[in-house]
Amino acid sequence: MSKLENREPLQPEDDRSRVRRNDRAIHADARIAELLRLAQVGFIATSHADQPYLNSNLFWFDEKNQRIYFHTASSGRTRSNIEANPLVCFGIAEMGDLIPAKVALEFSVEYAGVIAFGQARVVTDATEAARGLYGLLNKYFPELQPGEDYDEITMDELSRTSVFVIEIETWSGKQKSKST
Repeated sequence: MSKLENREPLQPEDDRSRVRRNDRAIHADARIAELLRLAQVGFIATSHADQPYLNSNLFWFDEKNQRIYFHTASSGRTRSNIEANPLVCFGIAEMGDLIPAKVALEFSVEYAGVIAFGQARVVTDATEAARGLYGLLNKYFPELQPGEDYDEITMDELSRTSVFVIEIETWSGKQKSKST
């Protein structure tokens, strides 16, 4: 049984997450979650004063709670943008084989991607911030254990970084294979 089967559903598809090419839409939440679990780099889109900003970052998808965690420096554009406007868009993509064709406009590529929309916030609770950071460490270094292979996260370390969480409101996925 998928972890997603026991969660509250995301908001129904809305204009933010509607996929124009329905034949390429990923309709299964479990597949979208899988792509988020496996992706190595995510892109967080923020804005402030009508200026968009895109930041690539490592991230952890908390599947149980439908959240995305990441961290940046304790001050900077990502933090100030989120504090001014918590509405964000988050995306990941993976590329497969290139698909040549006889006609230039029909050249293509296999791909899969996810776009998630929601509100981001700076995590101020130390327990949640540590949980987000441990989620990141476990994702990228699953063979290493805190307290054995590296020191436990300290309050001093938490004070030197900004941990963020995106509360996912709606998402969509899209994919293309050689057969579509």
